[in-house]
Amino acid sequence: MSAAESAPERELTDDEKHLAKLGYSQELSRSWSSFSNFAISFSIISILAGCFTTFGQAWNNGGPIAISWGWPIISAFILIIGFTLSELVSAYPTSGGIYWWAAKLGGPAAGFFTGWLNLIGLLAVTASVAYGAATFLDLTISTISTSWADGYSLTRVFLLFVAILVLASVLNIFSGHLLAVINNISVWWHVAGAAIVILVLIIVPPTHQSFDFVFTERINNSGFSSGAYWFLVLPLGFLLTQYTITGFDASAHLSEETQGAAEGAAKGIWRSIFYSAVGGYVLLLAFLFAVQDPQGVSDGFGAVDVIFGQALPDGWHFLILLISTAGQLFCTTACLTSASRMTFAFSRDGAIPGSKWLSTVNKTTKIPANAVVFVAVIGAIITLPALKSIGGVPIAFYAVVSVAVIGLYLSFMIPIYLRWRIGDAFEEGTWTNGQKYKWMNLLAVAEIAIISVYFILPFTPAGVPFSDEFAWSSVNYAPVLTIGTLIVLAIWWNVSAKKWFTGPKNTIDEAVVKAFDD
Repeated sequence: MSAAESAPERELTDDEKHLAKLGYSQELSRSWSSFSNFAISFSIISILAGCFTTFGQAWNNGGPIAISWGWPIISAFILIIGFTLSELVSAYPTSGGIYWWAAKLGGPAAGFFTGWLNLIGLLAVTASVAYGAATFLDLTISTISTSWADGYSLTRVFLLFVAILVLASVLNIFSGHLLAVINNISVWWHVAGAAIVILVLIIVPPTHQSFDFVFTERINNSGFSSGAYWFLVLPLGFLLTQYTITGFDASAHLSEETQGAAEGAAKGIWRSIFYSAVGGYVLLLAFLFAVQDPQGVSDGFGAVDVIFGQALPDGWHFLILLISTAGQLFCTTACLTSASRMTFAFSRDGAIPGSKWLSTVNKTTKIPANAVVFVAVIGAIITLPALKSIGGVPIAFYAVVSVAVIGLYLSFMIPIYLRWRIGDAFEEGTWTNGQKYKWMNLLAVAEIAIISVYFILPFTPAGVPFSDEFAWSSVNYAPVLTIGTLIVLAIWWNVSAKKWFTGPKNTIDEAVVKAFDD
């Protein structure tokens, strides 16, 4: 019996009715609570991941003020972005989330480009988080094993990275309910773990930096002249905040598995941003106050590890790294969940080659296992350049981070703008910004446009084309990937995709959809 024939024969829940109104039958298991929905976005933001792995980017590009002032200011802009997305997910709580909204408000072309930008961003953020987890796992073991530390190599880190992707894949495929439990645990690990790290850094270090240092000190290790500090160097340091507080669209991608999604997913987005912003700020201030020798904190990728080595005995150093590594493992698992649901939804609408295989849902677990494997394999492939380094720092890491930020935020910008353009004709859900959307959405679009330009700029003078210092090894390949992808998508759309991609496809009979509209 088809879904269309069986639907009227039983009483649907409010969530199933809302989903049916949007054109979909309930294929995934709706076993997530509102707290679990919040938990996955909170886990993906993961202040135990981004604050640790990209601290060096802000330290070398701006110094303490890029963190003490940059974090709260950029966080406020991101919270506004979150509010605009919360309103959208309340109206359209589907796994496709971002691209579904764009298609609904702007047509198939808007949905196609938004979907691919979002998918690319999710693939990149999953890869970057897993690689960061591998690096910190390696650092953690190195603090208690001299032989392990002496045997360091990028190949070893990459193998750990692959092992982490395999573990996260197994956890994702096993059970949807297990994932919800893991994310619930992750919230408390992040809260308790961050609190322990902060207390250790307050109590244990022999000395602390002054307020003057934390809130006024400027550092420019970028290689660019001091004259470029305010308009180029400092904004590059904001990548720390913009990268850490991302991935909160997971609440939308898991909305088809969330009970009371129209309200729960909306709150999941903005609450995960707000609590992460507050907790992350306190954590980062603890890092800055704990610095013993500012001149020694120059290793971009392992900057926080240098700070811990300066300020703490080996035992406390190990504990902090262990807490962070576990948080990053939670984050990797959650990222893989979100990316696989986006892959499933986009494939369900026929937008990805191999869509039939990628949109298959396991009949027993009701999990898109093929999509999980796809995300993990692609993540490993795009991170292969991390096998090479400059001065010990993998050349791929910050570029992959930039791609993640640009891809995700550009995908957010399109439906945010389209919602503003449609104005009061927008059919609101139960959670709304009211008339504040008129300035919120425009401000969100402006912030995303500005940061997207900055994060495709060279990170060092050696990455500036046609300069005397230029070296291909220093090039930020984020613009190559981003712009190149947009060109490929534009060609694909005009030559082929516009002929067959008509936007989201209904998985239930049109008559059922129309019945819910009546």
